[in-house]
Amino acid sequence: MEACGHRATHVIGHSVGRKDTQDKVTGHAKYTDDFSDNTMLHATLLTSPHAHARILSQDTARAFAAEGVRAVITGKDYPNKTGSPLADRHVLAIDRVRYAGEPVAIVVADSLAQAEAATKLIDIQYQPLPTIQSPKLSYYSNTPLLHPNLNPYVGDSAEVNPIPGTNIATHVPIRKGNPQAMWAVCDEIVECEVSFPQAHHAAMETHVVIAEVAPNGDIDITTSSQSPYSIPSLMQATFGIHPAKVRVHTPYVGGGFGGKSSPYIEPLAVAAALKVSGRKVKLRCTREQVMTCLPGHIGLEAKVRLGATRDGQFVAAHITYWFDGGAYADRGVIVTRAATQDCTGPYRIHHVHCDGFCMYTNHPPTTAYRGFGHPEQTLVIERAIEKLADKLSINPLELRRLNAIGPGDTTPTQARLTRSSIGDVQGCLVRLKQMLDWNGTATVKEGKTVIAKGIACVWKTSSTPQDASSGAIVRVNDDSTITVLSGVVEIGQGTKTVLAQMVAELFRIDIRHVNVVLEVDTKTHPEHWKTVASRSTLLAGNAVVRAAQDAIRQLKKTASFVLQCEADDIHIAGGYAYCADAHDTRAKIPIGALAKGFTFQDGHTVGEMAIGHGSYTIEHVTKLDPTTGKGVPGPEWTVAAQGVEIEYQKDTYSYRVRRAVSVVDCGKVLHPDLALGQIKGGMNMGLSLASREGYVYDDSGAVTNPQFRVYPIHRYGDHPTYDVAFLETPDLEAPWGLRGIGEHGLIGMPAALANALSNATGMEVNQMPMTPELLWRLQTNKGDSP
Repeated sequence: MEACGHRATHVIGHSVGRKDTQDKVTGHAKYTDDFSDNTMLHATLLTSPHAHARILSQDTARAFAAEGVRAVITGKDYPNKTGSPLADRHVLAIDRVRYAGEPVAIVVADSLAQAEAATKLIDIQYQPLPTIQSPKLSYYSNTPLLHPNLNPYVGDSAEVNPIPGTNIATHVPIRKGNPQAMWAVCDEIVECEVSFPQAHHAAMETHVVIAEVAPNGDIDITTSSQSPYSIPSLMQATFGIHPAKVRVHTPYVGGGFGGKSSPYIEPLAVAAALKVSGRKVKLRCTREQVMTCLPGHIGLEAKVRLGATRDGQFVAAHITYWFDGGAYADRGVIVTRAATQDCTGPYRIHHVHCDGFCMYTNHPPTTAYRGFGHPEQTLVIERAIEKLADKLSINPLELRRLNAIGPGDTTPTQARLTRSSIGDVQGCLVRLKQMLDWNGTATVKEGKTVIAKGIACVWKTSSTPQDASSGAIVRVNDDSTITVLSGVVEIGQGTKTVLAQMVAELFRIDIRHVNVVLEVDTKTHPEHWKTVASRSTLLAGNAVVRAAQDAIRQLKKTASFVLQCEADDIHIAGGYAYCADAHDTRAKIPIGALAKGFTFQDGHTVGEMAIGHGSYTIEHVTKLDPTTGKGVPGPEWTVAAQGVEIEYQKDTYSYRVRRAVSVVDCGKVLHPDLALGQIKGGMNMGLSLASREGYVYDDSGAVTNPQFRVYPIHRYGDHPTYDVAFLETPDLEAPWGLRGIGEHGLIGMPAALANALSNATGMEVNQMPMTPELLWRLQTNKGDSP
């Protein structure tokens, strides 16, 4: 793919129109909930009001007898366990509930109103049990075991490492060098603790699934999922249904941010459909159910110790993460691994001891969230670096530049870095210094107002499995247009527009003549691993490039028969095929005339149908050693430097962010407007998460703010000025040298804001959300948290 980076571009690098724009702005775009008909049944969930309790009895008779009810399903109807990568929960709770919001029954009825009414008629008797709400406390041996029988749970040993007899859903160790022996050579050592609660993804579209079981047993699923290709295998593991009998459709998805990456409600919808075989069943979650029932953003309690020499060289780090994975493992265990494997941030530290624990608690389960463990990891290490800079009396930006990781250095997992795999951390810091007007002074006082700045460095690699793959088909049509099929899900990120750019670039054709099929159908589209991890442009991009090159090869071969020249001498451009040395412009053949071979005037045909196939499997990734964590967790690390400038009011403990700045080494900007939108959107999301978001639990463990009225995400008018710049250090394994940037705008914002607030207040702000109330409590010694 390196050759792509040396081609003069006419589409790549330009902000072309998005392929989904017309459908969306005219209202013609169809989302899962838009599909409905008069024969469709509706399912509703009954969820537990208790965070931890035994189920003593269940009486569904009144609900089943209610008007319009077709089925009432409880856990005993489907006793198998489900979950990925660890099957540690039932489809519906059977004998015990472990979080407030856990599904305990499903009602299927003719109408949504009938299903909701009947759900209220189910009588379930509970016996409340003690709850665990702190992941750190859950770690200790004197706490109740939420899963006393971990041994029988089925899981992928490469993905999850539960510890029987504990509340540890997984343990990820990182051992590099000998930090214990190196503390003695450190001139300064700092320690700090960081924490924050679970949170919500806040995607516009809630989770929706439509399932239908055909008379022959085939199952058709339409779902708002980021991972449609993982659903057939999950149906096999959960219900014993062969994957070949499962077809999954994913239309437009109204945002995901990782919240739709794990198929959590799909088994619930299929369980309902199996009871009313032959009828479609729609299961749509309310906002409250998404926030209390479905997996959210992981919480964390962490401790870090960082040591350096007097001149600022980092020597050793000892880090412990206790992640709040909630009641079931889900993707929280993979998030834990992702954070742990990159625990040092983009810094050169030769001696590292890190333990990542994903702990069971009586909170909702957790899944991927934009950044996948890296906003969490970044906040922890960056707070320690800021504290160390203060003790060493070194400019915080210069301290980061001095220790910036680079080619030849190794990651915490001992992966050796190259310029291609790491990018330019120091270059990002130099540009950030200019854009943020950083002169080494972090605060300026103006009466009761303090103007403060905070910075952070960012890196992230993906936590993709070693066989993460993507396929693509590029088909040449009779009218000389191109059709592209890829399993990437369009969740608003614009990847399919970028894929169209790649095809247009290789065919040297107007992008308006490249059509991308936007819906995903697992029976007809080539498989794409998942639309997550900022990996779609790498995986699908490489696959699409190979498919386009294959189609072009086929066109050239056919054209060579017609034009009587070597295939290597054929050019494809502007929708035509022609010989490189042709002087007669009439010797150009429309590629549409070659789409099914070429038919001469006498009727005989030569060549083949021009359908290009391409695939790509991620390269150079290895498993982590279960004892030391040694391995290569991803193909490359995208790096960035970020900063904020705030205005803090000392008398009211309130603040506003005036400016937010990001410098991202993106490898290559393929679509400037989409790249800016990704980064600015991520910056907004990170500032919102850091400043105001987070679940608030009552004493029993139930979420008390499961509505946007009381869960205050950023609104219009809350935004600062966003400034973004890009560096372009190419990744030689990716098309045109690109690097994934879907998450990086978010990752450093919480850390930069925490550093700015710490500078402004003179206090250690190590908790999220960073509300005025938190700052008041810290400054008035009213406790560590609201």
